[in-house]
Amino acid sequence: MSIATSPLPPTEAKEAAPFRPKAVTDFASAGLNPALIESLVLKYLLGVGVASGRKVAHELGLPFGPFPEFLRGLKAQQIVTYTDAAAANDYHFSLTDAGRARARGYLEECAYVGTAPVPFADYVASVEAQSIATENPKEADLRRAFSDLLISEDMFRMLGPAINSGKGLFLYGYPGNGKTSIAERITRCFGTTVWIPRTILVEGQILKLFDPANHEPIENVRSSLLREDDQDDRWVEIKRPTIVAGGELTMEALEIYYDRDNKICEAPLQMKSNCGTFLIDDFGRQRMAPIELLNRWIVPLEKRYDFLRLPNGKQIRVPFDQLILFSTNLEPKDLVDEAFLRRIPYKINASDPTEAMFRRMIEIFAPKLGFREIDQASVDHLIEHHYRRINRPFRCCQPRDLLLQVKNYCIYNDLPLEMKPEYFDFAAENYFTVL
Repeated sequence: MSIATSPLPPTEAKEAAPFRPKAVTDFASAGLNPALIESLVLKYLLGVGVASGRKVAHELGLPFGPFPEFLRGLKAQQIVTYTDAAAANDYHFSLTDAGRARARGYLEECAYVGTAPVPFADYVASVEAQSIATENPKEADLRRAFSDLLISEDMFRMLGPAINSGKGLFLYGYPGNGKTSIAERITRCFGTTVWIPRTILVEGQILKLFDPANHEPIENVRSSLLREDDQDDRWVEIKRPTIVAGGELTMEALEIYYDRDNKICEAPLQMKSNCGTFLIDDFGRQRMAPIELLNRWIVPLEKRYDFLRLPNGKQIRVPFDQLILFSTNLEPKDLVDEAFLRRIPYKINASDPTEAMFRRMIEIFAPKLGFREIDQASVDHLIEHHYRRINRPFRCCQPRDLLLQVKNYCIYNDLPLEMKPEYFDFAAENYFTVL
C-alpha cells in the first residue's frame, strides 16, 4: 500500500538548508572514471617530480581514501615508484620512464592539470538549487545593498519589483548618473554566496568555470588536517558573481572558448554569471550590432536555458540563470525592437539628481576626500554660477569629481584642504570645458 504525500508549502520549501556540495568517498561517487584520474595524477607528477599520496589527493580536490590502492595499482604496472616513506602510512611517489611517457601522451590530449572536474549533471543541479529566481529580496535587502549610494525613493520603488522579477532590466539615462554603480550593487540583494565547480566534465571535455578575475572566493576553515570532513574540494564557495562586460564584448565571449594548443575549454561569460548578475555596460556601443546580441539571447531570456556548442560539435543545454542588466545612455526603443523589450519588462531611468540630492552628495563625499568642513557659501557659489545661471543639469558623478579637482588643486599649491569659491571656479573651468 502506498502513502500519498503532499508537497511542502512554499514557505517551508524556502526554508530548506542552503546548498552545499556533498562530500565524496571514492572515485565512483565523484562521478569520475579511473582513466581520467590516472591522467590527472600522472600529469601532476610529471610537473612536480615527487609528491606524497595525500598531496596528490589534495591537488585533485579528492579524498585520500581511494588513493593508496589506486597508486599501488600504478606501481604494480611500473608507472610510478616509491621514492620515500611519508607520514601517516603514506609514501612519496615519482614517475618511472614508462610513466613519464604515458604522462606526455596525456598532456598532448589535454594539458589541463589541477582539480578534478565535477560531472555536468551535478553542476546543473547546483544551479537549480541556488537559482537566483528563488530569491525574493525585500526593501530592507535593497537598502542594505545600496547603503553606500544615494538613491531616490522613486528609484527604490521601481528597482524592488524589477529585481524580484529575475527577468532583467534596462537602466538608461544620461552619463554620470550612477547606472553602472546601481547595477553592480544589485547582486548584493540576492543572499551572499554560492558554490560552483572549479572545472566541469561534459561529454569528455574539461570546461573551466571558476575564474579568479570574475569570481571572489570565500575562505573556508577546514575541519580536519587529513581532509576527512564534509566538503568536496572540487567546488569553491564564492560571492554571488557580478560579471561586467562593456564595449569590448564580442559574440565569441558568449560561446565556449576552446584553447586549441592546450585542448582546454573555458565557460562563456553568461555561464560564469549564473546565480548572479550579468551587466552589459554601455549597451549599443559594442563592436557587434545590438540586434546580434538580442537575437543570440532572445530564447535564453524567455526559457532560462541556453545551448552551447562543444569543440567536438555536440550541443549542450546549460542553465541561463542570472539577472541580465543592460546599462545604456541611449533610449532602449532606439536600440531594440518590441519583441526583445517584451522579454526585458523593466526599463528604469537613472534620472538627474535634484539640487537637494546634489548638495547631500557633496556632504557625503567631502569627508571621504579629507575635507574637514563644508563651506555652504562656496557650495552656493558653485550651484549659482556653474549650474543655475547657465541651466546646466546636475549629474550624480559631479560632486565627487569637482571635489577631487579642488583637492588636487590644494595639494599641488600646498594650500589647506578647504572649499572656496575660487577653488570651485578653477575646478568647474577644467571639468566643464568641453561639456
